[in-house]
Parts: sequence; C-alpha cells; structure tokens
Amino acid sequence: TAWRALFTDGGLQPGATVLVLGTGGVSIYALQLAKAAGARVIATSSSAERLARLTALGADLVINYKEQPEWGQAALAFTGGIGVDHVIEVGGPNTLPQSLIAARTGGHLAMIGAVGGWDGHIPFMPVQAKRLRLQGVTVGSRQDQIALVRAMEASGIKPVIDSSFALADLADAFRHMAAGKHFGKICIAV
Repeated sequence: TAWRALFTDGGLQPGATVLVLGTGGVSIYALQLAKAAGARVIATSSSAERLARLTALGADLVINYKEQPEWGQAALAFTGGIGVDHVIEVGGPNTLPQSLIAARTGGHLAMIGAVGGWDGHIPFMPVQAKRLRLQGVTVGSRQDQIALVRAMEASGIKPVIDSSFALADLADAFRHMAAGKHFGKICIAV
C-alpha cells in the first residue's frame, strides 16, 4: 500500500516532501521508503516516545498533533510555505482538513484509511483552489510487491514489526490494533 501510494500512484521523486500520519504499518513503511528514495519526511504522532522513534527512522520533522492541533500549518511552514508533495492520509475525514492545509498546489494525497473515523466534514475549497489530487489506495498489485521487495533488498530497509500474534489469537491482534498503541506492523503467524 505504501509503495503504491508513493511510487505507482504518486510518482515520488528525490527531493520531494512526504507527510505521514501516525505510526501504523503503512505510515512507517512510507517513511522508510520515502527516505530511501531521497525525500524529506514529516511525521505526526501524539506520543513523545513514538516521535523519538520516528526521528530515529529518519523523519526530518516530527509533530505532536495533540500539542499542535494545527499541524497542517507546521508542515506548511517546514516547506517554506510551499507545502508537501505527498500526504499518506490514513486518518480520514477528521485529519483531512489539516492534510489539505499541508499539501502544496497540485499535491498528491493518498487516501488510505480512516483511523480517525468515517464521519466528518471534508472541505472542498482547498481541494479546488490547490488543484489537489485525492486518490484512494487500498493495496498494491503483484508488480508493486515485486518492486517493493527489490527496493527493500537494494536499500536494506527492514520492516518495523510491532508485535506478532498466533492465528488463534486473532481477536487479540484486532484489539491491539484498535487500541492504536502499535508502532509498525502487527503480524499474524499462520
């Protein structure tokens, strides 16, 4: 999903700026892949510990969205007012208004999830005024997976695994994910 959002759909180029929201698996992979491709990365979280881990993974700017609810402005300021090229938007309608503020004119927003909930107001004006490209992303294709594996092998990227659950404990894995405390991928051993 992160590969498709950044490269297949987004056409990420070195020197671009990427905004990743939170510390789930897609956002962490996006941070790692973007850095390996020569991009600058802005990352958000509400936890000082997670912000430190994001910095250790290479984030150029980290923003605590609880302490700075207008984090879109902080991301915009980091780019000198130009805006970010790509947003890995996993929060949904509740985070989208800030992502729209952060995006540059003509920017790409990969709409991947709605961990903040499905209900909310989506402001139309910034989408129109900035000529933004909002693109739904679910998963990548087999070709995307092959390209991702090649990139990981070439760059040495290692997946960030939060935890692993036995298949018999699948309900526990879902509860862990719903708690929103994970950093990276939650795996199921089959």
